[in-house]
Amino acid sequence: MRPPWLLAAALSVAAIASHTGAVPLGSAEITRLCTDAEGPAHCARRIESEQMRRLPGVATRDGDVLKVALYPSGTATFADVDTVSGGTSYALWDYLSEINATVLWVMRDDDASFLLVQRATNRQTALPAEPVLSPDRQRIVTADFCPTRCENLLVVWRVSRDGLVRESQWAPKERWIDAGARWKSAETLIVEYTPEGGEAGRTLERRLADPGWTRIRAQ
Repeated sequence: MRPPWLLAAALSVAAIASHTGAVPLGSAEITRLCTDAEGPAHCARRIESEQMRRLPGVATRDGDVLKVALYPSGTATFADVDTVSGGTSYALWDYLSEINATVLWVMRDDDASFLLVQRATNRQTALPAEPVLSPDRQRIVTADFCPTRCENLLVVWRVSRDGLVRESQWAPKERWIDAGARWKSAETLIVEYTPEGGEAGRTLERRLADPGWTRIRAQ
């Protein structure tokens, strides 16, 4: 049986595999790379090696230091740090060519998240789940659902040169233990989810104009 963290990673990638511009690994590839990995950080480092091969020039690694190439010049540096509680580690996860942004996987102690680095400005936005870019390149959606230590929110972010800004968010009435989102169009999301105590593979559509979203005022 695959460890839960590996299953979650595979399901996440499968859910967003149709979004354009990125070069995500398929769930079968993640299984191949990570079945015998020692944990999520080790799995992420293996995925990074594969992505560096597929995405030359986006990032390089020098020991515990990950270097992300900025555009037109410069480098953003991320150093792994070990601490008594576990520390912080980074890995290249993906590249969104349409908005010229690199996606990093981040592990802080026992919590995994993502970091989007805009290469033109080095603006860095921490994200609770994997970012999925809309067809019109104006928004990103994240679906952060799990049994514990998740936001349990579907969040839409506005893409700007100054970074990502939370635009709206939505929480289902029932509790979900897993979910992934993709774009049907620039105004409609398709969400695949597993309710608590229910079977996986349920699907719903949600328009950005639907009532029920909580609008986030710009800070």
